[in-house]
Amino acid sequence: MNNLLETPIEYLKGVGPARGELLRKELGIHKYGDLINLYPNRYIDRTRYYRINELQNSNSEVQIVGKVVNIKTVEQKRGKRLVATFTDNTGQMELVWFQGHKWIRENIKINVPYVIFGKVSSFNGVFNMAHPEMELLTEHEQSLRSAMQPIYPSTEKLTQRGITNKVVNKIMQQLFIETQALFKETLPANLLQELALIPKNAALFNIHFPKSQEILAKAQFRLKFEELFFIQLQLITKNLIRKHKIKGHAFDKVGDMFNGFYQNHLPFELTNAQKRVLKEIRNDMGQPAQMNRLLQGDVGSGKTIVALMSMLLALDNGFQACLMAPTEILANQHFSGLSELAKPLNLNIKILTGSTKTSERKIIHEELENGTLDIIIGTHALLEDKVQFKNLGLAVIDEQHRFGVEQRSKLWKKNEIPPHILVMTATPIPRTLAMSLYGDLDISVIDELPPGRKPIKTVHRYDSNRLKVWAFLKEEIAKGRQVYIVYPLIQESEKMDYKDLMDGYESISRDFPLPQYSVSIVHGQMKPAEKDSEMERFAKGKTNIMVATTVIEVGVNVPNASVMVIESAERFGLSQLHQLRGRVGRGAEQSYCIMMTGGKLSNDSKVRMDTMVRTNDGFEIAEVDLKLRGPGDIMGTQQSGVLNLQIADLVKDREILQMARHFAIRLLKDDPNLNRSEHAALKHTFIELTKKKNIWNYIS
Repeated sequence: MNNLLETPIEYLKGVGPARGELLRKELGIHKYGDLINLYPNRYIDRTRYYRINELQNSNSEVQIVGKVVNIKTVEQKRGKRLVATFTDNTGQMELVWFQGHKWIRENIKINVPYVIFGKVSSFNGVFNMAHPEMELLTEHEQSLRSAMQPIYPSTEKLTQRGITNKVVNKIMQQLFIETQALFKETLPANLLQELALIPKNAALFNIHFPKSQEILAKAQFRLKFEELFFIQLQLITKNLIRKHKIKGHAFDKVGDMFNGFYQNHLPFELTNAQKRVLKEIRNDMGQPAQMNRLLQGDVGSGKTIVALMSMLLALDNGFQACLMAPTEILANQHFSGLSELAKPLNLNIKILTGSTKTSERKIIHEELENGTLDIIIGTHALLEDKVQFKNLGLAVIDEQHRFGVEQRSKLWKKNEIPPHILVMTATPIPRTLAMSLYGDLDISVIDELPPGRKPIKTVHRYDSNRLKVWAFLKEEIAKGRQVYIVYPLIQESEKMDYKDLMDGYESISRDFPLPQYSVSIVHGQMKPAEKDSEMERFAKGKTNIMVATTVIEVGVNVPNASVMVIESAERFGLSQLHQLRGRVGRGAEQSYCIMMTGGKLSNDSKVRMDTMVRTNDGFEIAEVDLKLRGPGDIMGTQQSGVLNLQIADLVKDREILQMARHFAIRLLKDDPNLNRSEHAALKHTFIELTKKKNIWNYIS
């Protein structure tokens, strides 16, 4: 049977070469198996037949059984319309056509029962239906037609070329006739029983031709569970293989570096969350298998110190460590932060980026190879072939979603035994997404802020309140604080945004005049050196206000800046708003985030503003963001392919995903290699799916 599903689509009766080519190009349907997995987007419920006296003026689609008793042409201002009187035993209504008169007149049978279907509207108290779908009652009763009518995904081109929903429906029926719906069961019997899942056969048939809402729900549940279950099996297997097969250095020594730093040089007491995460990392690195851990923590939750202490473990065991960041600004910031923290330890720490001078590079390369360089921090420059380590024991990767899989694997290849990997991100990823995107990594979360940090107060103000906001800024500056004012910069309207920024800068300079106030500006069209010097002046407290586009989103740390004003906040996404807010609140003072918007807001914008005002919790914000934007957007385009899901939806089907993960873990604990006879079909499907390069290769 499964070989039949490999048949090229043009061989299906009713398709042929021309339609086959279109289906391939437009919907990626190459063979029978692809067509079966083209699931409907929605369904029209045709389980119910209305009587004419039950009709409402609700503009909804209904079907009615009755007869056409007469038909006439009515002249109107422009052209003619064809009007038929349609009756059942409760009343009468009109059917109207504005084109195709000749064909309709010739083909409609008078006084013969029809089933009509379409949108009903009422005009002068008479119900009418324009261009109804009509089918003789006798044919209607014979066709393999589900009462719930499926509406399939389509494209403009398909519709233009005559591949309508009706046509797709027809070839789908043909497919089930040819394959006789003999689909192999893929899940083990005990799982079907425990979860009361309907068989694969029934699920596929009923997703395309459901007889009722109830059976449709069962079919959807079964197919969603199966899809998510196989993804989780794949991810968990990967994780297990890694732990058993990929050798790693066992750092069994906790030595002077780690202990000395912990006992004598910690700048502040670690939070419980930091201690818990460090313990997880120490456990992993103590095993002779490669660690792959994702460290999530909000802006300012203290990931850097966890990274440093993990690096010290590597040094204690005679290894080197590296930290890779996506931008030069971030690499520089990590470099200054880590150098400062590690000063009392006399470590050799250097930085390597695109702008490192050739003479310095030479020294760095030599010291890395002879092992005298302990920690190297850098950008993509670390991946160059010239960069060779004596013995790299730990690689920390910051903001991992900006690095591709191939880039990361380059780091591994620099050693016979791959280094332990710690991936850090300040972009909180909702649990659901984390389970799917990073299901093969172990996840650690720092979910509390260091002591002494006051939560940032966030408010939403309309442009009409600007005077009050400015008065507040003046009070804060009088207390010696500094202020960010951020403008959106969206590529498409760059010129307009640049103008907004410049207008804003001018009016701010007027409202906050010299010599009492001093205003900096940073934007994308400045030369890097100019940007750096403006940032520097602000960081040293020489200017009170920094007017900027989102370039400051990643990277600036000015503890004295206590107010973040976000202009046109409705134009920012939630995660961006949250990242911007994280630029303040870094000192001991109370900090504020003020989101300014115009008076007219869309519903989504309102939800975003309310969420920001309500909570500082990055994970909660990420959950709302996921609901508003969907999974593809959150990961950025280069990774949206991750979620090529055919039927499941990560936002709506969170519970099913958690269930699928739970059962996948249980099954693999029980039978890690799927060798038991009752798992034979499961194993076969699993191997087939792994061959298909659909989703797995996106997931590192």
